[in-house]
Amino acid sequence: MDKTYSYIAVMFITSYLVRVLPLTIFRKPIKSRFVQSFLYYVPYVTLSIMTFPAIVEATQSPVAGALALIAGIAAAWLGAGLLPVAVICCAVVLAAEFLLI
Repeated sequence: MDKTYSYIAVMFITSYLVRVLPLTIFRKPIKSRFVQSFLYYVPYVTLSIMTFPAIVEATQSPVAGALALIAGIAAAWLGAGLLPVAVICCAVVLAAEFLLI
């Protein structure tokens, strides 16, 4: 139980510092185009890093997850919305799981 409180405290401090440090360090507007573009893409990269491995590992077969990922990217590239892409990915996983197992 003692470790639980220390884990929570470390997580709180880390989360707090990540939110407060940029406000204290960068008081003036950022004029560097490189830093602006870097900060612009950080949320997208972070979301991708967390999402893509979960897509492949969420299925019984990593091949089914990879096929659904490819199908989802293709559907989104062709202009499908969020719900159709999700339905297409689910259908691809279902079909791939039945064919591969």
